[in-house]
Amino acid sequence: MSCLKVALIGYGLAGAAFHAPLIAVASGLRLAAIVTSDEGRRARARLEHPDAVLLARADEIWARSGDYDLVVVAAPNRAHVPLALAALDAGLPLVIDKPFAPTAEEARLVLERARKLGLMVTVFQNRRWDGDFLTLRELLEQEAFGQVHRFESRYERWRPEVRGGWRERPAAEEAGGRLFDLGSHLVDQALLLFGPVEDLYSEVERRRPGAQVDDDVFLALRHTSGVHSHLWMSALAAQPGPRFRVLGERAAFVKHGMDVQEEALRAGRKPDEQNWGEEPEDRWGLLGAGDKLRKVRTRPGSYGAFYAGVSRSLRDGTPPPVDPEDAIRVLELLEAAR
Repeated sequence: MSCLKVALIGYGLAGAAFHAPLIAVASGLRLAAIVTSDEGRRARARLEHPDAVLLARADEIWARSGDYDLVVVAAPNRAHVPLALAALDAGLPLVIDKPFAPTAEEARLVLERARKLGLMVTVFQNRRWDGDFLTLRELLEQEAFGQVHRFESRYERWRPEVRGGWRERPAAEEAGGRLFDLGSHLVDQALLLFGPVEDLYSEVERRRPGAQVDDDVFLALRHTSGVHSHLWMSALAAQPGPRFRVLGERAAFVKHGMDVQEEALRAGRKPDEQNWGEEPEDRWGLLGAGDKLRKVRTRPGSYGAFYAGVSRSLRDGTPPPVDPEDAIRVLELLEAAR
């Protein structure tokens, strides 16, 4: 079958390092157009994806909407909603980078428009396909812990100086700061593992000199299932804690280090390489209790599974890889925390 033609809006970090490489290797998809007006990014896009048409404005997509089958919005957060609505009005299905929108209300507006027009919309929650997260889901399915009572999850970095950029701007429409940037992933993972939340406690702080957005965040979620999730996201972790710590009635699981896929994508590696997403043994997690511990091999991560799911959804009418309702529930919790 012919490939579905994809128009990618934005060629910053998200567009260049994540979406474009994944689209380029996805079966049934073809990266047909890239929208960016920045000359440096246009040069990079021309080099990395020579078969894609370069456009300066998203309006050029809407004017030739019949040439495309899917729009991917990888622009700054403030542009998510206007670009999404324009794409839908042009009759085009949609992938939106996380967070779905600056507010849950705006996200609902987009989803209602998509349903009215009968068009697919999904949100790029790629961390659902982190290798360590896939491993943890497998351990839960195997009931390796007995009853889980506490889930700890961290995205902690050491970036003590404010670097600038739109993520550091305080305006609400920017949806900047660590809460919306990293919390979009952590809360999504917690909900996927342990279900709805009935209570929330938050510490949302600005600690770096000159910071205008939150840079050190802690969330405590109480799930209706009885599990308590403790989530950390910080730019000020000179020594980060474990990526995951799961405590259960029979055993615990502790895992250090981040998934290897982001590092590989930033380095220019291709997601169709052999052994993609494989993690070295010295970064595997430990499962057990007391001194009876065993290493658990980390499952290979697979960000490409997201776009494989998008392709199936467009061709076969199957549900999209991420239900947009899930992304709205995440936004509701992030807004409550803020």
